Amino acid sequence: MNKAPVKRTYSKLPVWIVEDHHDVVPHIYRSIASRYVPMSGVKMVHLDSHPDLLIPVNMPATAVFDKERLFSELSIENWIMPMVFAGHVSHVAWLHPPWARQIKDGEHYMCVGQDKSTTTIRVTSTDDYFLSDALYLPAEQLEDAKPLHLRVIQVDPVEMSHNSQSQNNPSTCKRLRGASKGELNKEEDRQPESNVSCTSQYQPSGGSSTPGNSTEAQNAEEGSSGAIVSNLLSLIEQNDAYILDIDLDFFSCKNPFKDMYTKEEYSILQELYSFKRPREDVDEEELLECVERRTRQLEDLEAAFADLLEDDGQETVDRLATNPGMNSLIKLVSSLKNRNQTPDYEMVHQAGLTCDYSELPHHISSEGEIQQLLLAVKLVLQSLPKPTIVTISRSSLDEYCPAEQVEAIQSRTLSVLEALFGSLDVHKEYESASEECTSQHS
Repeated sequence: MNKAPVKRTYSKLPVWIVEDHHDVVPHIYRSIASRYVPMSGVKMVHLDSHPDLLIPVNMPATAVFDKERLFSELSIENWIMPMVFAGHVSHVAWLHPPWARQIKDGEHYMCVGQDKSTTTIRVTSTDDYFLSDALYLPAEQLEDAKPLHLRVIQVDPVEMSHNSQSQNNPSTCKRLRGASKGELNKEEDRQPESNVSCTSQYQPSGGSSTPGNSTEAQNAEEGSSGAIVSNLLSLIEQNDAYILDIDLDFFSCKNPFKDMYTKEEYSILQELYSFKRPREDVDEEELLECVERRTRQLEDLEAAFADLLEDDGQETVDRLATNPGMNSLIKLVSSLKNRNQTPDYEMVHQAGLTCDYSELPHHISSEGEIQQLLLAVKLVLQSLPKPTIVTISRSSLDEYCPAEQVEAIQSRTLSVLEALFGSLDVHKEYESASEECTSQHS
């Protein structure tokens, strides 16, 4: 009888803190190389206001096997999927706050593979999150595909019930519901995707208990710590060397583009980059047509703003505005130039890419809300096995986590981790990166 591999553990739990989220990848790879984290089948618990599950659109799939090239190609929204295609990560639990709803809650099974025609990485999921970035392809058009089991789970803020033993029993915690959160906590129709096998051997892990049939999960209120623990314990076993990943914007989150552009400019961007959802019952041919239309739309917009970067004279603007769907470009450029004689059109395009089927989450939390979310996280983590490594992203320089709150949130998060897991080996990589940047410019 084969014994389960012995789980390697660090003497102190390593915590790698970076500024930009994709900078955690080298630290994850280092843990894989040193065999603390397995080469394949890695599970990740990902706390974030954003899924970070997009894919570098034009990156060749082979780049995932060239570490230095891979690290240079990644950005904050697309660092997880390349690790899936590389064969390392197979399970992701995205734990999100109530204001982040980019992907439907529930279980999603998909394959991540190489497009046979373009050699880029694409995914079989038909969720709007992937369709709006033109990342969908059917399985038969992919090669070397890897399976991904994604769980999307909402975390509700909690307060402790008076005179209760909630610290030891997460299911006794109360969900906080206010009038402002009522809309956020509406039940949505959940339509999990069917189980997709990239190989004949692939089956969802976690034994016979899944979130869909777990008695504990059904009895606990959805979004509560008790329900989340039941869900995660059907995924993470005691001997798993899993990654705990935390973006500090999980606790308080800004949409920085709302500060960069006026309300009218933002509305125009939403119009220009709007994504028309396909019907629920569309067939594969219509899905591929949807992806092709979306690809052309995004390429045309990118080319238009590249032209404006070279020359934003009235003649150029008028010419571009005659293209289908771009009639509002004249008004946008006029407004941008009135506020700034040299608009950053590359940044305008990046902002537009976030204005598709839904807005970026925006919820600047009060001190009380931050504390209630920290408590919810603590109640979840105290019932899970100890992670092998922790990665933390500050996301403050790009203002996704409010700069005035980030230090306090980071300090409290580390305090929670230390209370649960003992002494930490904290590496504040963002400090050395900042010092390096300062020395280069001095």
